[in-house]
Amino acid sequence: MNYKKWLNENTQSLKGKRVAITGATGGIGAELCKHLAYLGAELILLNRSKEKTEKLIEELKRDFSDLKCNFLKLDLEDKNSVDGIISEFKKDCPDVLIHNAGAYSIPRKVTNFGFNNIFAINFLAPIYMTENLKTELEKKSAKVVIVGSIAHNYSKTNPENIDFTSVKADSKVYGNAKRYLMLYFYEKYKNESKISMSVTHPGITFTNITAHYPKLIFAIIKHPMKIIFMKPKKAALCVLKGVFEDCKYGEWIGPRWFNVWGLPRKQRLKTFGTKESERVFKTAEKILQSEKGSL
Repeated sequence: MNYKKWLNENTQSLKGKRVAITGATGGIGAELCKHLAYLGAELILLNRSKEKTEKLIEELKRDFSDLKCNFLKLDLEDKNSVDGIISEFKKDCPDVLIHNAGAYSIPRKVTNFGFNNIFAINFLAPIYMTENLKTELEKKSAKVVIVGSIAHNYSKTNPENIDFTSVKADSKVYGNAKRYLMLYFYEKYKNESKISMSVTHPGITFTNITAHYPKLIFAIIKHPMKIIFMKPKKAALCVLKGVFEDCKYGEWIGPRWFNVWGLPRKQRLKTFGTKESERVFKTAEKILQSEKGSL
């Protein structure tokens, strides 16, 4: 595939725009950074690992020598760390905020958000950050890009078990958190005029998130996965498209064929109803109200 040709025909210059992205060193994140750098964006990389981020910056600058790129340490499991980023962005807010980071199969623990770390990383930290930067984002007429997942359809939300702590299956715990993320943003921004929003998803691709199987099984399936599913470089285009295209309630941008293969296309979801999204939003608002006092 000719990526430069696609980028030239389907995007526009981001020169003068500051783009912040969480999880920038992951498979999708790193490739997304390369696409953004090609378009001239100034990058703010929000990651836990300074070493991995510096390695990525070095790689990016080999190809884009005039790239402006900064690292801010962020641990999405830690509310205090998120508060630190909020304080930084209140001084100088980005033009685009991409909630790309995700966690699937990791040892679960309760965080200082009051919920398990899968729920905190994939849902609570992104909405907490965005809500507490609302004024600054509005002043910038900023764009917020959400990276959802087809895993959101693995299970419906349960008001009696908000973060699925009692559920064993990692796929359902992760899917529940992504479902909360997507439904919250649909409700929050369905009548928003000052901040634009898009929900995106990369389909299925070979990244660290897909490397959660037992070692023997993973050794068997990893090579077929690389052949069958899209490479991260192509999958990242679905997230990138969200920088330039807005989504209305119930729309998302992802691979055009069965949500797994192909170039980005906006599609309408049929996987949830308004009652569930309204309930999720009310639950999230209550959680946010309990957290705001610390800022």
